Amino acid sequence: MMRWSLTEADREFIARDIVPFLPDRIFDAHAHLFCHEHFDTLPSGFRDMPARLDLASYYGFIDWIHPGDRTCGGLFFGQAFTGDSERNNGFVAEEVRNSPGDRDFGQMIIAPGMSADAVGAGVKAGGFVGLKCYHTLATGPERTWTAPIEAYLPQHQVEVAGELGLCITLHIVRDRALADPLNQATIRRYCESFPDMRLILAHAGRGFNPWHTIDGIESLRGLDNVFFDTSAVTEAGAFEAIIDVMGHERLLYGSDFPVSHARGRCVAIGDSFHWIYPEEMELAEKHAELRPVLVGLESLRALRLACWRMRLRDGQIEDIFYNTAAQLFTRQS
Repeated sequence: MMRWSLTEADREFIARDIVPFLPDRIFDAHAHLFCHEHFDTLPSGFRDMPARLDLASYYGFIDWIHPGDRTCGGLFFGQAFTGDSERNNGFVAEEVRNSPGDRDFGQMIIAPGMSADAVGAGVKAGGFVGLKCYHTLATGPERTWTAPIEAYLPQHQVEVAGELGLCITLHIVRDRALADPLNQATIRRYCESFPDMRLILAHAGRGFNPWHTIDGIESLRGLDNVFFDTSAVTEAGAFEAIIDVMGHERLLYGSDFPVSHARGRCVAIGDSFHWIYPEEMELAEKHAELRPVLVGLESLRALRLACWRMRLRDGQIEDIFYNTAAQLFTRQS
């Protein structure tokens, strides 16, 4: 999955389809930092990446997909699957604390069993601006892809976020993602109950199949503290639905580094989606040779298509890439 190289196809794609679209400043609202040593077992796709991905590594690698030193800040967190969250959180906190700039922020990985006091103390100790939950840490069902939000983001943790003015990045699951009534009800309840908490729905509301976001987005209309990031979504429809119903000010650019540096893309198939990587492709197609590019590039082109279809002006595109996030996290710092 991970190849950690920039091919000639990538370079041609960047020059033709990406650079003409990019603004001068980029804030990355969804990026991971971590070390292999923090995990007993890594998923296969992560085993061939560099063993240490610190902030300096991030800035070096991210320049591949938005070149020219455009990236001037980000929201960083560890990987929340099976590793040592305490060490991972400490690593992210130290990297952000020692950042030479003032636009790098950290979120703390949380497990559902953490008490409100533990969450508050961890946020204060690490200087975090937000929380990062993940369904693999859920309590309850063995198959965590079906977990309700409360199983990995209990209400007492959302209450802490409201009291402290934190953001929460939430990767919802369940088969139909944002179109799922249980997800819709919980998101609305949390956002209405804790208006000073800012909820960032990762992956355009898990819009890997854009129809899930298209079908569910109306359920969130009127909520002032819901945002979405673009991370690793490679079809434009979910972005368009968010812009249309919630406004472009609610969409934040995110790379999902280091997933951004995998090669392939995600496509909607029926009522689900499938990730396609080069090893699964027949590269010598009948009509042309397939030259897969990095996921981050596919996602940026999808965002470009959405902005074009929605007729966004340059200033509105700059909001998605920088201005909204800069205001959001300045308020929390």
